[in-house]
Amino acid sequence: MRIPTKIITIIIAIVASTLSLSAQDNQITPAPRLFEAEDGELDATQTLKLYMDEYVTDRDRLLEAARATGLDIKLVRRPAKQGYINFISDGEYVSEEQYYLYIEEDGIEISAATPAGYFYALQTLRQIVENNPDGKLPACSMLDYPRFEYRGILIDVSRHFRSMDFLKRQIDMMARLKMNRLHLHLTDAAGWRMEIDSYPRLTSYAAWRTPATWKEWWYGDRQYVEEGSEGAYGGYYTKAELRELVAYAADRYITIIPEIEMPGHSDEVLAAYPELRCSHMPERQGELCIGKEATFEMMQAILDEVIEVFPSEYIHIGGDEASKDNWKLCEDCQRRMREEGLESVDELQSYMIHRIEEYLNERGRQIIGWDEILQGGLAPNATVMSWRGEEGGIAAAEACHYVIMSPHGYCYIDAPQDAPPTQPEAIGGYLPLEKVYSYDPAPKTMSAKVAYHIKGVQANLWAEFIPTDEHYEMMLWPRAIAIAEVGWSEPRVKDFTNFRCRALDIVERMQAEGYNPFDLKNEIGDRPESREPIDHLALGKTVTYNYPSFYYGPQYAAAGDVALVDGLRGTWTYADGRWQGFLGRGGVDVTIDMGEPTVVHSIKADFMQYCGPGVFMPCKVEIWGSLDGENFEPLTVIDHEVKYEDVPSFMNFGWEGETEVRYIRYKAHRSRFSGFLFTDEIVVK
Repeated sequence: MRIPTKIITIIIAIVASTLSLSAQDNQITPAPRLFEAEDGELDATQTLKLYMDEYVTDRDRLLEAARATGLDIKLVRRPAKQGYINFISDGEYVSEEQYYLYIEEDGIEISAATPAGYFYALQTLRQIVENNPDGKLPACSMLDYPRFEYRGILIDVSRHFRSMDFLKRQIDMMARLKMNRLHLHLTDAAGWRMEIDSYPRLTSYAAWRTPATWKEWWYGDRQYVEEGSEGAYGGYYTKAELRELVAYAADRYITIIPEIEMPGHSDEVLAAYPELRCSHMPERQGELCIGKEATFEMMQAILDEVIEVFPSEYIHIGGDEASKDNWKLCEDCQRRMREEGLESVDELQSYMIHRIEEYLNERGRQIIGWDEILQGGLAPNATVMSWRGEEGGIAAAEACHYVIMSPHGYCYIDAPQDAPPTQPEAIGGYLPLEKVYSYDPAPKTMSAKVAYHIKGVQANLWAEFIPTDEHYEMMLWPRAIAIAEVGWSEPRVKDFTNFRCRALDIVERMQAEGYNPFDLKNEIGDRPESREPIDHLALGKTVTYNYPSFYYGPQYAAAGDVALVDGLRGTWTYADGRWQGFLGRGGVDVTIDMGEPTVVHSIKADFMQYCGPGVFMPCKVEIWGSLDGENFEPLTVIDHEVKYEDVPSFMNFGWEGETEVRYIRYKAHRSRFSGFLFTDEIVVK
């Protein structure tokens, strides 16, 4: 039986708590709040007459979106009784993005709170059409609106410049998935990407570099070159292009949020305008001088031009990863601290953030910053984007600030999404689709106050190791599809098995349309060794770390003193809580007490190498055995040539034979590259 749109909001509280989505019935992404399959079907091979009542606005946009569904549509002035699509504004709604969609044998009715709601209903209808290529649309009713108002993606155009066409293609796909925020990372050390009339060298010089790849440039001389120079790599967007992009996104109900990094990640700014450096420092600096008033004059002038182009409520001002060391020695910065009564360089950064916020607030805009803007005191109206985990976001929410959750462990999709040895070079780690999908920005365990201030979620795709459009799309999709569902759908309707089937269909459709998503159907999955616990002779035995001053690092302690004998092998990433990381010059040097003399036939341990984040294989492994704990006999010495390679690798170092021991000493030496050693389990058999 049809549910009239006028009473939808009356029953929503009831149905939302009592009805759950059937995973078998749902083929819509993101999964809708309420879906009911009905009897019958609509013959959509016929021309459907589209009627919009007098309260529906944005008619041209919506007509275009309706035709993009693939249906044959004719706009009419009066509602039809057969073969219709009727847009009716007759309800009250709990969300501005809410819609109601009903398909029956006679036609389709859509009711929504705003043009965005109608647009999202049409994206749902488009999926139904795509899932039923015979034109027979199954009858159903749907009530839907998003869990979070902010559902975004960050695209990094600084490290590697992206064309307008590329950005538009990603906007198109975002819109189909009901995402509504595109965060453009326009500035960073690798290149400035927005035309600024008042400071032209930002684009005539700071937007260009050699060589082309970020990696070669970053680990080389980090020089910038004049536009038009031989071998110059980079680019920038004119204001006209950015206005075009803003309008293109707005037509799809997506807001573009520009990011202008400050005070850190500003190497390119200082290269173009060296007078903004801290005066005592050498040429290479990454942080603006906060002591100079010229810094504020420049940033304010730039923001004035940003405001002219981007109508977004929010302007992202970065605020992350400033070392602040320059400021401790800079006479100008120290003078500023004395004049303002600031006791630390954290407070100096906070002073800058406060000034910039006040400037933007006066012009009707709000700031978003990475969670480091909490340091030294948070600006009164700032929104925090929490990336180093959730702690910063929770702290900001407790202080009644709005938060966008973007923790790197779930939302940094620059990590490999499948077995790293099979993937292009990346920053490191391992972030498969299932883990992204599992993220909950506001779980039930979160306090009501904090949950209220969580406004959304964002996937971030940094481009250091992503030089081409094809590679970028491969990293972005389908993990961004998972973020779309995390941001839109209620946890009760989420089901990964069902989602993966839907994602496979979307990936196949994207491939047919010329996109280059990751080929999900050929996903290898997690490291085979990690899937089941391993039983061995040293399981649960006592481990002594022979160099306590060069212990495992606290950030990568895994299970602590039992990690190497707990039976758990590591996954593809060192941040999984299984791999134990050693940074001290003592490397790995541990002794296992077997408890009694034991005949053993093998002693082995795995290591990993990710050169980018500084994780390397050992250059030498030594294994000894002893019956009394004092007199050790060498079992093997393994020398290994460690090479700096782009491809991650995993190796096993061990001994095989037969001996009787009570004590086993395992030592792995760090290579000439230093960095971390990571091992997961010393397996004794």
